[in-house]
Order: sequence, then structure tokens, then C-alpha cells
Amino acid sequence: MRFKLMDTSQVWPVTAALAAAAVPTATYAVDYMSPQQAQQALFPQADRFDVRDVKLDATQMQAMASRYGVPARSAQWKVLEASQGGKRQGWVVIDNVVGKFELITYAVGIAVDGTVRQVEILSYRESHGGEIRLPAWRQQFVGKTAQAPIKVGSDIANISGATLSCTHVTEGIKRIAALIDIARAGGQLGAGA
Repeated sequence: MRFKLMDTSQVWPVTAALAAAAVPTATYAVDYMSPQQAQQALFPQADRFDVRDVKLDATQMQAMASRYGVPARSAQWKVLEASQGGKRQGWVVIDNVVGKFELITYAVGIAVDGTVRQVEILSYRESHGGEIRLPAWRQQFVGKTAQAPIKVGSDIANISGATLSCTHVTEGIKRIAALIDIARAGGQLGAGA
């Protein structure tokens, strides 16, 4: 009996393609909007966004932790000042926090009086908990100031299955409200802030 060797040059690419298709590739990252889209969503009437560099000194960083109850996390921040016709409307801060394992990118709009105007989720990379993007959950922050608790279980409701995402985004929003409050008081956001 004679065996004929099979030409495997055509089999290997097909086998490799089948093997690659069988490997689960779970990607959960969803980009909902760009930073520019978030700016416009937070301040739709603004015709200009100028970058303001805010640098906290050691005393301000310590005040953020002791007075507002959140660690400063960074001494340097980029704050976008929204204006319309040369009149300041408020500020936008874009930040990242870790949900459970992955980063969540979000933006917070703060009005000139220091109240949270709106929160937008730009990118969500976790496999669970994307409900933090729902308008009803984000609406809880509107009107709050740095003096409010802004804490899950206190004045912010938790979402079952998204506890860490809720907690970390909430803490981030509190940090941004405190940052703007400190920068306004310190004159770092310009005259009339």
C-alpha cells in the first residue's frame, strides 16, 4: 500500500484561521464621545475653551484631603475655561479613574458659581457597570458643590453590579469640584472667578 503525502501548505492557513476564530476576544471598551464633544455637551453655548493650568501647592493638596475628604491625587491639572462672547461660563475637567480594573474617562462641567453643571462619560472600558452612563445616575451630581457629601450611599445612589465604578467616578467628581473650589479661592482661574 502506498501513501501519498498531503500538501499541507494549504491546510495550515485554514487551521490557523479557525484557531484564531475560536479564541475569545472580549473587548468591552466603548468610546461614547471625544473630549471636544464633551466640552460642547457640557457648555453648548460656549464659543471658546481655553486651557488653564492649575497647580496646587502642598497646603492646597492637604486641604483637599482634610477639608473635602478626597486625596488630591495630582498637583497639576488642566482645566478648560468655557466662555461665550468673552464671558466665562464655567470650567470643564476631563479625568480618568479606575473602575474595577480598567480606566473610565469622564468629564465634569462646573458653573462659575462652583456647582456641578453636568457629568459625561467619555469612555467606559469595564465589562460590567456601564449603567453609570445613564442620565438618571449622572443627574444626581447636578447642582452639587464641593461642600456637598458627593458620596455613594450618602447623596449618590449606587448601581448594583457597578459599585466600584460608581464609587470611583463619584470620588473623582468630588475631587474635581474641590479642585475648582480651591483654584477659585486661590485666584488660579483668573480674575472674577
